Amino acid sequence: MRIDAHHHLWDLDAVAYPWLMARGEARFFGDPTPIQRNYLLAEHRRNASGFGASVHIQVGAADPRAEARWVQSVADANPDWPLVQVVFCDLTAPDLGAGLDHYQTLTTLRGVRQIVGRAPGEDAATGTQALLDDPRFAEGLRELARRGLSFDLQLIPELYEGMARVLDQAPDTQIALCHAGSPHDRSPEGLAAWAKALPLLSGRPNVACKLSGLGMFDHGWTPATIRPIVETCLAQFTPERCMFGSNFPVDSLYSDFATLTAAYDALLPEAAKPAVFHDTAAAFYRLP
Repeated sequence: MRIDAHHHLWDLDAVAYPWLMARGEARFFGDPTPIQRNYLLAEHRRNASGFGASVHIQVGAADPRAEARWVQSVADANPDWPLVQVVFCDLTAPDLGAGLDHYQTLTTLRGVRQIVGRAPGEDAATGTQALLDDPRFAEGLRELARRGLSFDLQLIPELYEGMARVLDQAPDTQIALCHAGSPHDRSPEGLAAWAKALPLLSGRPNVACKLSGLGMFDHGWTPATIRPIVETCLAQFTPERCMFGSNFPVDSLYSDFATLTAAYDALLPEAAKPAVFHDTAAAFYRLP
């Protein structure tokens, strides 16, 4: 059984997603128009042939708690598909403890994602990277560790150095690096710079890496164009700290699920597949 360690679901009648439904706004990942519709577990299960469990990642709901409760209801209604979730919680909030207490009533809770960086242009506008200079962020990461929760880390290579200083202060927090650390510059020089900076994260035993979302900065990707990223992550993290994530339905903008998994089947050494497609995610997110 394979595990999809990074995907989203949404029911637009149940939960509002302002970013998704915005009209005429260009985003770094492309035009969201084709995915401005419900994407439910039944469709994801049809897409994910050969998979049998998954990790839902929070995806910018107007009401993050409503999203988390909805995901819990989906999991409860589908016991034959183990589904756990990573929720949004502001680690710098003065009421962080109460917020985490609320989420910990959900049996599907495994961790938190608070995005540090998406893409250079958008980060300049949102200022999310300011988290790196906020001492409450590091303390929030430590609180996750105390509660047995992990953190899904999304950021771009320019922020690795600052994030490394934060992680120095939270060595016990289990970190899942989303989207291979978002190497957005896919030129040879850009990939070389990313690979050189990556040890700031890969050198930490508490950091695992998601091979996910690689189409967001390469909309016409092929196995050949993502090969350097996959091979670098396997070399630096080892397969035992790498896991596959589809990033669907966002990455459905660039390929279907079968094409995506076929690419990884071709790129991954046979010996690495049990870890990348199952074992790493099963251990990290406590799945079967």
